[in-house]
Amino acid sequence: MLHGILYNMLSRYKYHDRVWVDLERPTEDEVRGIAREFSISERLALELVSPTPSPLVASDAGVTFLVLHFPTHGTGDGEIRDQEVDFVIGDKFIITVRYEVVAPIHHLRKVLETQQIISPQDNMTTDVLLEIIFAHLYTAIRDHINTSAGRLTHIEHDMFNGFERHTVWLISNASREFLHIEASLANQEEPLSRFLKALSSKGSFGASFAERAERILAERTQAARLVTTYRAVATELRETNASLLEARQNEIMKTLTVITVIVMPVELVSFIFSMHALGAPLEQDPNAFWIILTIMLGTGGLMTLLFARRRWLS
Repeated sequence: MLHGILYNMLSRYKYHDRVWVDLERPTEDEVRGIAREFSISERLALELVSPTPSPLVASDAGVTFLVLHFPTHGTGDGEIRDQEVDFVIGDKFIITVRYEVVAPIHHLRKVLETQQIISPQDNMTTDVLLEIIFAHLYTAIRDHINTSAGRLTHIEHDMFNGFERHTVWLISNASREFLHIEASLANQEEPLSRFLKALSSKGSFGASFAERAERILAERTQAARLVTTYRAVATELRETNASLLEARQNEIMKTLTVITVIVMPVELVSFIFSMHALGAPLEQDPNAFWIILTIMLGTGGLMTLLFARRRWLS
């Protein structure tokens, strides 16, 4: 039967002689108390007191230790930051330590509390629980990736509806997001493999753990492939957007050039009739202004008609 005890930021879920202890923003006293209870070495206890900047795998006195960083949404649009989760695995216990709220683990805790009420007799061994924890973490990453990928559809729609300048910023944000997630998952690959290999070599979880380890690795690989695919899509969108921007700029330049060519003969007519040389035509004509204006408009109209027939004006 699962028993859940919550006090401060420490949760404990127990099945017979096996237990999962989850510490959120633990104090040094809480860490040292758990270390004494489960015979965790001083070296590993020191690692649990404060965050570790990079992935880490270690084994000490029959305990296997892993530090991983999982990507999550930041405070800004398109911003991604990493959340650290520390795993301490013994034959009959799992300890997870996190220094802020990690949504997938928080959700899993709620699921276990519900399961305790609905199915109090359900079996839950340490290796099964470890697989479930990783499944929740990587499912959250995949959901994050799919949510970000959904925005690419809206970006593509805006891009082909004349908002190329605005979508430059949106595509850059999406690419930055996918790149950060891809880097985080890549950094997990080697330490996670070593961690699972160390657990398998101990043999504490039996021969079936090898299959569980493969599934955990497959979860990471699937998320990594998914983000790589969508990052390639974002890259293609950026190139397409750049081509559309270039085409629009070329159209603008063509239009400006055509207008300049149309105006040039009109300016020439104006210049010719503005010369005060002897014998200048229409200088004494009382209707000179209207005649010159008609010539200018006629010249501009003919030039415009010519360019329109040649389809130089769109």
